[in-house]
Amino acid sequence: MSWDWLGEPGAAWVAAALLLGIAELAVPGVFLVFLALAAAVTAAISYAITPLPLAAQLVSFALWSAVAVTVGRRWYRDYPVPGGDARLNDRAARLVGEVSRLESAIVDGRGRVAVGDGSWPARGPDLPAGARVRIVAVRDGVVCVEEA
Repeated sequence: MSWDWLGEPGAAWVAAALLLGIAELAVPGVFLVFLALAAAVTAAISYAITPLPLAAQLVSFALWSAVAVTVGRRWYRDYPVPGGDARLNDRAARLVGEVSRLESAIVDGRGRVAVGDGSWPARGPDLPAGARVRIVAVRDGVVCVEEA
C-alpha cells in the first residue's frame, strides 16, 4: 500500500476534517461539524484537481463552510431539537399540579403541606389537617394550594 497521498495538499484538509470532527465530539456545539464537512469536501476537491493552488483551496473551504452552515442552520430551524425539562432545576415549579396532604391544618390562610419527604409552608383556604390539596403555585418559598 502506498502512502503517497499523505504528501498531497488534500491530506492537510483530511487532517483538518478529522480534528474538527474530534473537537466537535469533545466540545459539542453543533458548529464544528459543519466546518469538518467543508474541510472534507475541500480535501476531495484537492485530490480530484491536482495541483489545486492554496488560494483556491481556501476559497473552496470558505464557500463550503458557508454552504454547510447555511444548510445546517436551516435544518435545525425546520427540525428543532427538543429541549429537556425546562423546570429540571426549579424544584418549586415542579411542585405545581402535585396533589398532597396537609400536614397541619390551614387556619387563617396558613398551614403546612407534606411534599415528598419534606414539608412546605402553605397558603390557601381553611382546611383540616390531612385534607388532600393541589399545589397551584409557589411564591417566595410558600406553596399556594386549593382543595383537591
